[in-house]
Amino acid sequence: MSSPASVSSSITVLAENIGGIDSTEVTLTPGVNVLTGRNATNRTSFLQTIMAALGSCQTSLKGDADAGRVELTLDGQRYTRVLERRNDEVVFDGDPYLDDPKLADLFAFQLESNEARRAVRNGDDLRELIMRPVDTDEIEAEIEALEADKRNLDDRLEQLAQLETELPGLEDERTALDNEIESITDRITDLETDLDEFELDIEASHARKDAIESAFADLQAARTELESIEYDLETERESYAELEAERDELQAELAALDDGHDSPDRLEGRIQELRTRKRSLDTTVSELQSVIRFNEDRIEDDGFDLALEEAADSETEPDGDITEQLLADDDAVCWTCGSRVDRGRIESTLERLRSLRQHKLDERRDLQTQIDDLTTRRKELRERSQRRGEVETRLSAIEDELERRQQRIEALEAERDEQRARIDALESDAETFENAEYSDVIETHRELNRLELERENLEAERDEVQARIDEIETTLADRSELEDQRETVEEALTECRTRVDRLEKTAVDAFNEHMDSILSLLEYENLDRIWINRREKTVREGRRTVTKTTFDLHIVRSTADGTSYEDTINHLSESEREVTGLVFTLAGYLVHDVYDIVPFMLLDSLEAIDSDRIAALVEYLEEYADCLVIALLREDAEALSDSYSYVREI
Repeated sequence: MSSPASVSSSITVLAENIGGIDSTEVTLTPGVNVLTGRNATNRTSFLQTIMAALGSCQTSLKGDADAGRVELTLDGQRYTRVLERRNDEVVFDGDPYLDDPKLADLFAFQLESNEARRAVRNGDDLRELIMRPVDTDEIEAEIEALEADKRNLDDRLEQLAQLETELPGLEDERTALDNEIESITDRITDLETDLDEFELDIEASHARKDAIESAFADLQAARTELESIEYDLETERESYAELEAERDELQAELAALDDGHDSPDRLEGRIQELRTRKRSLDTTVSELQSVIRFNEDRIEDDGFDLALEEAADSETEPDGDITEQLLADDDAVCWTCGSRVDRGRIESTLERLRSLRQHKLDERRDLQTQIDDLTTRRKELRERSQRRGEVETRLSAIEDELERRQQRIEALEAERDEQRARIDALESDAETFENAEYSDVIETHRELNRLELERENLEAERDEVQARIDEIETTLADRSELEDQRETVEEALTECRTRVDRLEKTAVDAFNEHMDSILSLLEYENLDRIWINRREKTVREGRRTVTKTTFDLHIVRSTADGTSYEDTINHLSESEREVTGLVFTLAGYLVHDVYDIVPFMLLDSLEAIDSDRIAALVEYLEEYADCLVIALLREDAEALSDSYSYVREI
């Protein structure tokens, strides 16, 4: 960015295809420059030209042009900007005066479209606008990070609190399992004692006992293996069912993604066709506007010149009033063929041209709407096509996985059937031992095997409960440290918010002070004071309730009998809103020392202020701006000093 030193020499501004300007070159001087003329004389377009050269992107390209450029020569330095239309967007390039035009766009370039003026007119919250130029980004980023840390800590502490509520139930469950295991262990001990007390034949009994124990050991092992197989089988079936459900959902989604005969390529062709028609309309609209503007200028200029010439040549009525002759003359000379034509006919033709231009603008707007709709549809189709490919790929993977799992299920079912057959055989072998002599022993072995298997399952369940208890107790050990961390984060948050509060209060006080000064200068009888009130309000952000600061604009008005009362922007007239918006943006220009950043101040759309007040305002602002450029109607410029530089043609 160039140095903000004072402007000491003349300023040259060149523009091509900017707004309504085909091509122009205008010389400005340091100080006040007044652009005077009627409406639709490219004064606003010229202000946009200066904005573009200074770095703003809020400049429009001529409707029938694909490219435009601006050039600003200031104190021997040249600043350029090139505008190009690409994909229905205007792209900026070049070497402007400002690297970052944010502050100038808000408070130095005060056209009717100025964001700050619009915000005041609409009654919007002004905090973001006032604080945007203040360097709070680092603080806000720190606050965001701290708030995220605090939310994370709060979530973790809440999880710990929930975990703590699980402990009593888990401990009760562990105690119950311990009691049940102890009871089963006692029963197993009793059964083992019973087995030891059976008195069998010394030689035969030992061999027989070993055979019985071996048979029942094999049976118990077989049953344990069967349980494992059945568990694996159930797991595979559940996975298979989940895959089938996912496949059904994806197949339904795939059916919904069927787009019929639409395709992105076909829509692309239609979009290009509509864009070609739109460009043709752009050319037509631009040509119509040029014709209308040219004829408007010639009506005024030729009508005046002709009447003045006839009045000067009239020697038979030396005492006639020239003004009356000018007003009485209702004819004009056709600048195409030279014949006299009734002015009403020309104006009627112009009105038809304006109507035709408006019709073309409406048609262009409809085309743009169609283009936007088709572009959106094309994007949707491309996204759907991409999603269709993803779904088809996933379906193919699911089918492969289903086939693999079906094979695994069949193998497990076969293995289960084999194991059941083996258990049946082992049970049959065990039954051969059942006779009068060994029936009690066999029954005792069976019960013992059942209890040992049950105890094994209970111990596994008890171990899982104990592992969960240990996990929770380990996690809860971190709570004290997390609480300390949250306290530290809360203290840091408070400190950051206090810094932001101080910055906000300073900015609001400065705005209020400058708005008082400007309003006093304008001397409006029914607007006593305009000020900003800073307050906090509670709002919802998702599931959270947070406190936000808002800046409200307040107005104090007076009645005819001198009674003062407070009002809001919503109750002001349109002109009063314009004045209030202007007062606010001018205060922003002074509060943020914008004159130290950019040497220009641009003013437009001041019709709500009378000529004398405009003159007082310009005199006040020229002390700050090196180059003040103001666009005014002729009647609004009457009270301005003759010492200013006037630009009457662009």
